[in-house]
Amino acid sequence: MRMFMKGGIFFEFIPFNDRNFDSDGQVLPNPEVVTIENVEHGQEYALLLSTCAGAWRYVIGDVIKFTDVDNHEIKIVGRTKHFLSLCGEHLSVENMNRAVELVSDEFKVKIREFTVVGVPVGSLFGHHWYISTDNENIDKNLFKARLDFYLKQTNDDYITERKHALKDIFVDFVPNEYFHGWLKSMGKEGAQIKFPRVLKNEQKESWMRYLNEKAGISLTN
Repeated sequence: MRMFMKGGIFFEFIPFNDRNFDSDGQVLPNPEVVTIENVEHGQEYALLLSTCAGAWRYVIGDVIKFTDVDNHEIKIVGRTKHFLSLCGEHLSVENMNRAVELVSDEFKVKIREFTVVGVPVGSLFGHHWYISTDNENIDKNLFKARLDFYLKQTNDDYITERKHALKDIFVDFVPNEYFHGWLKSMGKEGAQIKFPRVLKNEQKESWMRYLNEKAGISLTN
């Protein structure tokens, strides 16, 4: 989409990285902020809006990327709170969706839902993926290896951290009804409700309790 720069809205952009945001997607003190003249192609930014109606440097939560700087054309690639960066890997929802799309094409399966949580692995870190698929006969270890491979293809930071602090990833296949059941248990029902791609804090704990009660699935089995 193309940004409309003359509609009474002043746009500012915060580079979406670990220098400006914490692991929960909250803006850190004194972040770097740039105006439209200094944005870069391909860089992810959180949007700040100021309006003549009274909003002042409001963080709307969308993460965008410029596809054409000269024409102010952007695409929305995620939300500030829907990303995973335990140790600098900085996986966005766009990265995750792309990797899942590639691995589902390779295995010729339909992945109905997925989510990922951060977990400790000794003194280091890991990612635990929960995947809903229509095929129960997939080799989980092979699936895990190929998912890891495609994540490395989509994100250079992920490649770096997989060699250092991001020790491992884990995969569990979870029935699709568990995804819907958890949302229902949280009082969230309806066609417009989307399952979070990243679960943190209270949502993560609630999801883990639900899975443990339903199927005995723990964090890193």
